[in-house]
Amino acid sequence: MKILNKKIAAKKSSVAWLQRQAADPYVARAQRDGYRARAAYKLIEINEKYKFLKNGQVVVDLGAAPGSWTQYVVREFPKSRVFAMDLLEIKPIPGVEFYQGDFTSDAALQWLVEKLGLPDDAAENGTVDVVLSDMAPNTVGHKKTDHIRQMVLLEYAFDFAVRALKPGGVLVAKSFTGGTTNELLKQIKEKFDAVHHIKPPASRKDSVEMFIVATGFHG
Repeated sequence: MKILNKKIAAKKSSVAWLQRQAADPYVARAQRDGYRARAAYKLIEINEKYKFLKNGQVVVDLGAAPGSWTQYVVREFPKSRVFAMDLLEIKPIPGVEFYQGDFTSDAALQWLVEKLGLPDDAAENGTVDVVLSDMAPNTVGHKKTDHIRQMVLLEYAFDFAVRALKPGGVLVAKSFTGGTTNELLKQIKEKFDAVHHIKPPASRKDSVEMFIVATGFHG
Protein backbone atom coordinates (compact mmCIF):
# COMPACT_ATOMS: atom_id res chain seq x y z
CA MET A 1 0.00 0.00 0.00
CA LYS A 2 1.40 3.38 -0.99
CA ILE A 3 0.85 6.10 1.59
CA LEU A 4 0.20 9.43 -0.11
CA ASN A 5 -0.03 11.62 3.00
CA LYS A 6 3.58 12.57 3.79
CA LYS A 7 2.88 13.34 7.47
CA ILE A 8 1.33 9.91 7.97
CA ALA A 9 4.06 8.24 5.95
CA ALA A 10 6.68 9.76 8.26
CA LYS A 11 5.27 7.98 11.30
CA LYS A 12 6.37 4.38 11.70
CA SER A 13 3.35 3.55 13.87
CA SER A 14 1.00 4.87 11.18
CA VAL A 15 2.77 2.89 8.49
CA ALA A 16 2.58 -0.29 10.55
CA TRP A 17 -1.14 0.26 11.24
CA LEU A 18 -1.95 0.85 7.59
CA GLN A 19 0.03 -2.19 6.50
CA ARG A 20 -1.71 -4.33 9.10
CA GLN A 21 -5.11 -3.07 7.95
CA ALA A 22 -4.27 -3.83 4.33
CA ALA A 23 -3.25 -7.39 5.20
CA ASP A 24 -6.12 -8.09 7.62
CA PRO A 25 -8.70 -10.48 6.11
CA TYR A 26 -11.36 -9.24 8.56
CA VAL A 27 -10.95 -5.69 7.24
CA ALA A 28 -11.50 -6.90 3.69
CA ARG A 29 -14.42 -9.04 4.81
CA ALA A 30 -16.05 -6.08 6.60
CA GLN A 31 -15.75 -3.96 3.47
CA ARG A 32 -17.25 -6.74 1.38
CA ASP A 33 -20.11 -7.40 3.81
CA GLY A 34 -20.88 -3.73 4.35
CA TYR A 35 -19.89 -3.49 8.02
CA ARG A 36 -18.38 -0.29 9.32
CA ALA A 37 -15.58 -2.05 11.17
CA ARG A 38 -13.94 -5.45 11.49
CA ALA A 39 -15.20 -5.50 15.10
CA ALA A 40 -18.53 -6.80 13.83
CA TYR A 41 -17.01 -10.26 13.54
CA LYS A 42 -16.10 -10.33 17.22
CA LEU A 43 -19.78 -10.16 18.12
CA ILE A 44 -20.72 -12.52 15.30
CA GLU A 45 -18.23 -15.13 16.53
CA ILE A 46 -19.28 -14.72 20.17
CA ASN A 47 -22.93 -15.12 19.23
CA GLU A 48 -22.20 -18.14 17.04
CA LYS A 49 -20.70 -19.82 20.11
CA TYR A 50 -23.26 -18.83 22.74
CA LYS A 51 -26.36 -18.06 20.62
CA PHE A 52 -27.84 -15.39 22.90
CA LEU A 53 -29.19 -13.03 20.22
CA LYS A 54 -32.70 -13.68 18.92
CA ASN A 55 -35.38 -11.80 17.04
CA GLY A 56 -37.69 -9.56 19.06
CA GLN A 57 -35.25 -8.72 21.83
CA VAL A 58 -34.43 -5.38 23.43
CA VAL A 59 -30.68 -4.84 23.02
CA VAL A 60 -28.47 -2.08 24.43
CA ASP A 61 -25.10 -1.47 22.73
CA LEU A 62 -22.65 0.54 24.85
CA GLY A 63 -19.52 1.91 23.22
CA ALA A 64 -21.23 1.44 19.88
CA ALA A 65 -19.16 3.64 17.52
CA PRO A 66 -18.71 3.29 14.63
CA GLY A 67 -21.75 1.01 14.80
CA SER A 68 -20.73 -2.40 13.46
CA TRP A 69 -22.15 -4.39 16.42
CA THR A 70 -25.43 -2.51 16.09
CA GLN A 71 -25.40 -3.12 12.33
CA TYR A 72 -25.12 -6.86 12.90
CA VAL A 73 -27.97 -6.99 15.41
CA VAL A 74 -30.28 -4.94 13.19
CA ARG A 75 -29.36 -6.86 10.06
CA GLU A 76 -29.70 -10.37 11.46
CA PHE A 77 -32.46 -9.77 14.02
CA PRO A 78 -34.66 -7.07 12.43
CA LYS A 79 -37.51 -7.49 14.90
CA SER A 80 -35.30 -6.48 17.82
CA ARG A 81 -35.21 -2.98 19.31
CA VAL A 82 -31.71 -1.55 19.60
CA PHE A 83 -30.52 1.37 21.73
CA ALA A 84 -26.91 2.45 21.13
CA MET A 85 -24.63 4.87 22.95
CA ASP A 86 -21.12 6.26 22.52
CA LEU A 87 -19.03 9.34 23.19
CA LEU A 88 -18.46 9.55 19.45
CA GLU A 89 -21.12 10.27 16.87
CA ILE A 90 -22.16 7.48 14.53
CA LYS A 91 -23.90 7.68 11.21
CA PRO A 92 -27.60 6.89 11.67
CA ILE A 93 -28.67 3.26 11.41
CA PRO A 94 -32.34 2.80 10.50
CA GLY A 95 -34.41 1.55 13.39
CA VAL A 96 -31.76 2.32 16.02
CA GLU A 97 -32.11 4.93 18.76
CA PHE A 98 -28.72 6.49 19.46
CA TYR A 99 -27.42 8.75 22.23
CA GLN A 100 -24.11 10.54 21.91
CA GLY A 101 -22.62 11.05 25.34
CA ASP A 102 -20.71 9.60 28.28
CA PHE A 103 -22.36 6.40 29.51
CA THR A 104 -21.02 7.06 33.01
CA SER A 105 -22.89 10.39 33.24
CA ASP A 106 -26.26 10.89 34.91
CA ALA A 107 -27.69 12.36 31.70
CA ALA A 108 -26.84 9.27 29.66
CA LEU A 109 -28.23 6.92 32.27
CA GLN A 110 -31.42 8.93 32.47
CA TRP A 111 -31.83 8.70 28.69
CA LEU A 112 -31.57 4.92 28.90
CA VAL A 113 -33.94 4.73 31.86
CA GLU A 114 -36.59 6.71 30.01
CA LYS A 115 -36.16 5.00 26.64
CA LEU A 116 -36.17 1.52 28.15
CA GLY A 117 -38.91 2.20 30.67
CA LEU A 118 -36.78 0.92 33.53
CA PRO A 119 -38.48 0.74 36.93
CA ASP A 120 -37.38 3.02 39.77
CA ASP A 121 -37.45 0.10 42.18
CA ALA A 122 -34.32 -2.01 41.74
CA ALA A 123 -36.25 -5.03 43.03
CA GLU A 124 -38.49 -4.99 39.95
CA ASN A 125 -37.57 -6.78 36.72
CA GLY A 126 -35.83 -4.86 33.96
CA THR A 127 -36.87 -4.58 30.33
CA VAL A 128 -33.69 -5.51 28.44
CA ASP A 129 -32.73 -8.90 27.00
CA VAL A 130 -29.08 -8.24 26.10
CA VAL A 131 -26.54 -5.64 27.19
CA LEU A 132 -23.52 -5.38 24.90
CA SER A 133 -20.47 -3.38 25.91
CA ASP A 134 -17.47 -2.86 23.67
CA MET A 135 -16.46 0.18 25.71
CA ALA A 136 -12.72 0.69 26.08
CA PRO A 137 -10.65 3.43 27.73
CA ASN A 138 -8.05 5.54 26.01
CA THR A 139 -4.99 3.44 26.78
CA VAL A 140 -1.77 5.02 28.05
CA GLY A 141 0.53 2.08 27.41
CA HIS A 142 0.93 1.23 31.09
CA LYS A 143 -0.49 -2.28 31.46
CA LYS A 144 -1.71 -1.98 35.05
CA THR A 145 -3.28 1.45 34.53
CA ASP A 146 -5.00 0.41 31.31
CA HIS A 147 -6.34 -2.72 32.99
CA ILE A 148 -7.79 -0.74 35.89
CA ARG A 149 -9.48 1.71 33.51
CA GLN A 150 -11.04 -1.16 31.57
CA MET A 151 -12.28 -2.78 34.77
CA VAL A 152 -13.97 0.48 35.76
CA LEU A 153 -15.91 0.48 32.47
CA LEU A 154 -16.75 -3.19 32.91
CA GLU A 155 -18.10 -2.47 36.36
CA TYR A 156 -20.28 0.34 35.00
CA ALA A 157 -21.64 -2.02 32.33
CA PHE A 158 -22.30 -4.71 34.94
CA ASP A 159 -24.08 -2.31 37.29
CA PHE A 160 -26.29 -1.15 34.44
CA ALA A 161 -27.01 -4.72 33.36
CA VAL A 162 -28.14 -5.62 36.90
CA ARG A 163 -30.65 -2.78 36.78
CA ALA A 164 -31.77 -3.20 33.18
CA LEU A 165 -31.88 -6.93 32.37
CA LYS A 166 -34.91 -9.17 32.42
CA PRO A 167 -34.61 -12.55 34.16
CA GLY A 168 -32.56 -14.78 31.87
CA GLY A 169 -30.84 -11.79 30.27
CA VAL A 170 -27.29 -11.66 28.94
CA LEU A 171 -24.30 -9.36 29.40
CA VAL A 172 -21.44 -9.37 26.89
CA ALA A 173 -18.68 -6.96 27.89
CA LYS A 174 -15.10 -6.22 26.97
CA SER A 175 -12.45 -7.03 29.51
CA PHE A 176 -8.66 -7.20 29.25
CA THR A 177 -6.31 -10.16 29.49
CA GLY A 178 -6.07 -11.16 33.11
CA GLY A 179 -9.83 -11.00 33.47
CA THR A 180 -11.78 -9.12 36.09
CA THR A 181 -10.74 -8.51 39.64
CA ASN A 182 -11.70 -11.39 41.91
CA GLU A 183 -14.32 -9.27 43.67
CA LEU A 184 -16.00 -8.09 40.47
CA LEU A 185 -15.98 -11.59 38.99
CA LYS A 186 -17.57 -12.90 42.18
CA GLN A 187 -20.33 -10.26 41.91
CA ILE A 188 -21.02 -11.14 38.28
CA LYS A 189 -21.21 -14.86 39.08
CA GLU A 190 -23.68 -14.13 41.87
CA LYS A 191 -26.07 -12.49 39.39
CA PHE A 192 -25.79 -14.87 36.42
CA ASP A 193 -26.13 -18.62 35.96
CA ALA A 194 -22.94 -18.89 33.91
CA VAL A 195 -19.94 -16.65 33.20
CA HIS A 196 -17.54 -17.34 30.33
CA HIS A 197 -14.35 -15.70 29.07
CA ILE A 198 -13.69 -15.67 25.35
CA LYS A 199 -11.19 -14.17 22.94
CA PRO A 200 -12.92 -14.53 19.56
CA PRO A 201 -10.78 -15.27 16.49
CA ALA A 202 -11.53 -11.78 15.11
CA SER A 203 -9.77 -10.24 18.11
CA ARG A 204 -6.19 -9.59 17.03
CA LYS A 205 -3.64 -11.90 18.62
CA ASP A 206 -1.54 -9.00 19.87
CA SER A 207 -4.55 -7.35 21.51
CA VAL A 208 -5.08 -7.67 25.26
CA GLU A 209 -8.86 -7.57 24.87
CA MET A 210 -11.15 -10.43 25.76
CA PHE A 211 -14.87 -10.62 26.48
CA ILE A 212 -17.02 -11.77 29.35
CA VAL A 213 -20.26 -13.53 28.41
CA ALA A 214 -22.61 -13.75 31.37
CA THR A 215 -25.83 -15.67 30.68
CA GLY A 216 -28.97 -16.44 32.68
CA PHE A 217 -29.39 -13.27 34.71
CA HIS A 218 -31.33 -13.96 37.90
CA GLY A 219 -30.76 -10.79 39.90
